[in-house]
Amino acid sequence: MKETPVNRIMESTLEKMREMVDVSTIIGEPMVTGDTTLIPVSKVSYGFTSGGTDLPSKQNKELFGGAGGGGISITPVAFIVIQDGKCRMMQINNYTSSADRAIAMIPELLDKLTELLDAKKSDEAAPETAE
Repeated sequence: MKETPVNRIMESTLEKMREMVDVSTIIGEPMVTGDTTLIPVSKVSYGFTSGGTDLPSKQNKELFGGAGGGGISITPVAFIVIQDGKCRMMQINNYTSSADRAIAMIPELLDKLTELLDAKKSDEAAPETAE
């Protein structure tokens, strides 16, 4: 691909946006208070645009005008709460769909399944007493 001023504008815009957002923006640093750990979860939306054109000029054939820009929106959506060996998600906003509600219930469902499997294993491991 031919290197043009538009390419440089786009590369510069994307590089600046990469500097502002990383994975820890979405899943934040854990905060520990007593026996409870809170992990913030955020939604990140971004967009960018750039463009340019060669300008007509009789003196300078390589005259170019262009611009680029972008925007980022970071919205906190939930906290993952780990307490007493159990994990659950506490959503900040109301659920917008049944899919959101189902996703939020996954950690609690996994905890209940783990408890059920552990109880079954301990029942199988316990020796039977004969009367």
